[in-house]
Amino acid sequence: MSGPQFSFQVTHRDSRARRGVMTTPHGDVHTPAFMPVGTQGAVKGVTHRDLQSLGAEILLSNTYHLYLRPGADLIARRGGLHTFIGWPRPILTDSGGYQVFSLAARRTIDEDGARFRSHLDGSEHQLTPESATDIQAGLGSDVAMILDECLAHPSDLATTRQSMERTVRWARRARHRFLALRDGAADGVAVTNSGQAQFGIVQGGVYPDLREASARETVSIGFEAYAIGGLSVGEPTDVMYDIVSVTSACLPDDRPRYLMGAGTPEDLVESVARGIDLFDCVLPTRNARNGQLFTSEGRLNIGNARYAEDDRPPDPGCLCYTCRTYSRAYLRHLFQVREINAATLNTLHNLHFYLDTLRGIREAIAFGRFESFRREFHRSLSRQPQDS
Repeated sequence: MSGPQFSFQVTHRDSRARRGVMTTPHGDVHTPAFMPVGTQGAVKGVTHRDLQSLGAEILLSNTYHLYLRPGADLIARRGGLHTFIGWPRPILTDSGGYQVFSLAARRTIDEDGARFRSHLDGSEHQLTPESATDIQAGLGSDVAMILDECLAHPSDLATTRQSMERTVRWARRARHRFLALRDGAADGVAVTNSGQAQFGIVQGGVYPDLREASARETVSIGFEAYAIGGLSVGEPTDVMYDIVSVTSACLPDDRPRYLMGAGTPEDLVESVARGIDLFDCVLPTRNARNGQLFTSEGRLNIGNARYAEDDRPPDPGCLCYTCRTYSRAYLRHLFQVREINAATLNTLHNLHFYLDTLRGIREAIAFGRFESFRREFHRSLSRQPQDS
């Protein structure tokens, strides 16, 4: 790979909240930003046209799933992931680590990497820091994540320390491989995006000292940016916020900070207050398919009988296509009869809510009123009881 085409600039500050611009080979991402999750190269229920009209500037795709099917080599031969899926804007790919480690009985972990059996056909595979880097080079994402070891909550101090230290060692190997690819010193590996950036990942569970140590060691390796992994896995919310605050403070001020996988609307606002710039989460799309809508007054379960004759839009204050066009009664009907449209319309609304929340956050930071936005956001969600 040739020289990097990745940069980040903080344009506004409001206490620890930051607004900025992350520049990639496929365009700018205005932060704080939310990345819809397109696990297999598509966000479930909606088209890329929908995502662009909603204002999504970056997608997240899953290395594990794309590696298994249709195969990273096939995607590389098609010109990379952007060309293959027809998405012209930035893409971030995870390393596949979380999916591998969630296989439990199907995988084993050692210093070299992780051996696992495919959930599709039981075939055996190995993922190492180097191979995860190579796969993502072929995919050609704008941001590639290193392979890290993920732990469930709770995990004891000794186990978490061992895992964190292994992740740091893997990070060094991943960076070495990435730089070799950039310098053209790794023959036989497809590289479809010469400006790809690589993010390091900070681990350490719910132990502040381990998080600080992990951040210190990971930053010393010299990645383009840094992520906080291993949260939103069952720990209490207040503990997650404390760890985000501690870890964020240890990361470079001039690089993006990415909180992986955490993402209720409240989590987004509270994490921005603690210095986070990037988010991803399956909640808006998964919950939409299950009939749960995020609104300015809390969560609304559209399948409830109370909405059978409710002519109001899902969220009267929302300007998305779903809310401008359809009633709760109609959306409930679609959900009850299992129409495909139900998932699409619910997903359009939920993604609009998330992306619009981030737009509001960016505007509030720019005008120095993030704290008032934060208070009003929480106050609005608590005005009416949410559906159970």
